[in-house]
Amino acid sequence: MTNKHVGERRVDEPTGTETVGHEWDGIEELDTPMPRWWLIAFYISILWAAAYVVLYPAWPLVSQATEGVLGWSSRAQLAEEIAKADESKAAVLAALADVPIERLPEDSDLMRQAVAGGRAAFKVNCVQCHGAGAAGGNGYPNLNDDDWLWGGDLQAIEATIIAGIRQPGNEQTRVSQMPGFGGGLLTPEEIGQVADHVLSLSGKSRPNPRGAELFATNCAVCHGDNGRGKREVGAPNLADAIWLYGGKKEDVVKQITSPRHGAMPAWHGRLDPVTIKMLAAYVHSLGGGEDLVEVATGAAAKSDDES
Repeated sequence: MTNKHVGERRVDEPTGTETVGHEWDGIEELDTPMPRWWLIAFYISILWAAAYVVLYPAWPLVSQATEGVLGWSSRAQLAEEIAKADESKAAVLAALADVPIERLPEDSDLMRQAVAGGRAAFKVNCVQCHGAGAAGGNGYPNLNDDDWLWGGDLQAIEATIIAGIRQPGNEQTRVSQMPGFGGGLLTPEEIGQVADHVLSLSGKSRPNPRGAELFATNCAVCHGDNGRGKREVGAPNLADAIWLYGGKKEDVVKQITSPRHGAMPAWHGRLDPVTIKMLAAYVHSLGGGEDLVEVATGAAAKSDDES
C-alpha cells in the first residue's frame, strides 16, 4: 500500500468535485464543501454563543462568574419565584394564624388548604418515624387508626405536636410512665398470667382469672378496670387489639416486665405555630381524627361503663 501525495489538486470527472491533493492506494479524497445551510447554522451558533457570553453569566472567576450585561442569575430568579409563592400564600397563612384550631373545620376551604400544607410539612419532618403513609411501625404509632393516648381531636393533636412526648426540658410535654413489674413486683408466672388477661381483653387469649385479679390490683389504676386506658395519664387502651410494641404474648410479657417508653420531639420552637396547626389538621384528616363531640360522648360512655 502506498500513500502518495499529489502535488496538485485536480477535478474528479464523475462528480465534478476538486480533490484534496493526496492519494491512498489509488483512492483520492474529494474536497466536498459543507452544505450551505449547515454552514449558516454553524455561524449562527457561534454568534449566539458570543452574545450569550456577553449577556449572561458565563466565565468562571475565582469567587464568582462574570455577571453578564443583563445581570441575570438563577439564584435571583429562584428568589423572585419564592417571593411570589410566599406572597400568594400570605393570605392563607394569615387566616390560619387567626383562626383557633378547634374552629378550623368550620371553613372547609381553609381546612383543605391546612391539610395540604400539613401534608407537605409531614413529609419533611415526620416520615422518618411515622413513615410516608403515617402507618408507623414497631414503637412508632400508626396515625391512621383511632387509637389515641392523649386524645385525637384537633386541639389534643396540636398540643402533642407542640410539647412532644417525654421531651426533656419541656414542662408541658406529654409524659406517662409504666413501672417495670419484672424487678420483683410480680413473678414471671404472674406476669404471664397478666399477659393472658390483657390479650383476652381483645379476644386473643382465653380469660385468666388469676391474671384478672393481678390486673385489678396492679394495672387498673392506669388502664381502667376494663383495660380501655385513661388519656389523663396517657395509658393505652388494651382492649382494641392495637399494639405499639407487638401483640403476641411474648411482646406483652416483655412490656410488662421491662416497659419501653418512646419519645417524640417537641416541635415548638422548631416549627412556627401555623405549620404546627397545619400538621395537626393533616394528622387529624388521616382517618382516625376525632371531634370534640365524639370525645365528650366517648368520655361519658366510658364513665358510665366504669361506674
